[in-house]
Amino acid sequence: MSRSAVSIPPAPVPALRDGLELLKPITWFPPIWAFICGVVSSGEPLLANWMFILAGMALTGPLVCGTSQAVNDWFDRDVDAINEPHRPIPSGRVAGTWGLRIALIWTGLSIALAASMGLWVLVATIVGLAAAWAYSAPPFRLKQSGWIGPMVVGFTYEGLSWFTGAAVMAAALPSASILTVLALYSLGAFGIMTLNDFKAVKGDQKTGLRSLPVTLGVAKAAKLACFVMALPQAFVIALLWEWGLSVSAVFVSALLVAQCLAMPRLLRDPARHAPWYNAVGVLLYVIGMMAAALGLGGYI
Repeated sequence: MSRSAVSIPPAPVPALRDGLELLKPITWFPPIWAFICGVVSSGEPLLANWMFILAGMALTGPLVCGTSQAVNDWFDRDVDAINEPHRPIPSGRVAGTWGLRIALIWTGLSIALAASMGLWVLVATIVGLAAAWAYSAPPFRLKQSGWIGPMVVGFTYEGLSWFTGAAVMAAALPSASILTVLALYSLGAFGIMTLNDFKAVKGDQKTGLRSLPVTLGVAKAAKLACFVMALPQAFVIALLWEWGLSVSAVFVSALLVAQCLAMPRLLRDPARHAPWYNAVGVLLYVIGMMAAALGLGGYI
């Protein structure tokens, strides 16, 4: 029998639990939280728009963020074989080209839902999806840069999700004050994304990914992450005071002080304490986002 006559059976359809694991539900929280911040910051009535809010949460979390995770896992399957061999693709639980297929299907579903929610939501979704593909896929593969990659992720996870929430509620381009605050929190998220790179230093070194912990070293990268997280929040506080939103300014100030008090432990041993600071410092950061949003929306 010739080699060409040998048929290779198609890869089986992944189990539901494996497909869900590929989409990494744990990563959906940041964009959903940022979306809710956008909803709150708009000042529009919540109960009257509950269907749009639920649709937006599905769009920013399971769909757009889920797409980005599937794209990343597909194009990072060789890296994950080193760092996380238990992941669905390197473990063989999502076999063949199913990882890529899921990413494409989820891209289409995201655009379809966004198109039903208004022009600005559709624009934000297309930009977010384009960034997700450019981040992981060649020829761009923006994640290879320790500077551009975290900036893109912070912009999409925090900024575009916040923008989407405000745009859904107002059915229009959000106000300049909302755009300014979401841009500052997006910039600060660069530090969060840099801290996330600490867990993959070994694999990044072997595969040539130039994350900041690899190029700068973990100590300098941790200091930079702390600085970039803190400085935009200081600007947010100043703006909140300028706009007369003193209660929000006080809340965000207290949360920033708490973050600064937690930073010395991170800096003493960044490789060891980065997961701890992601749990503590980042939580304080995102609570501050909500405090700012509540002020912008006139709730406090």
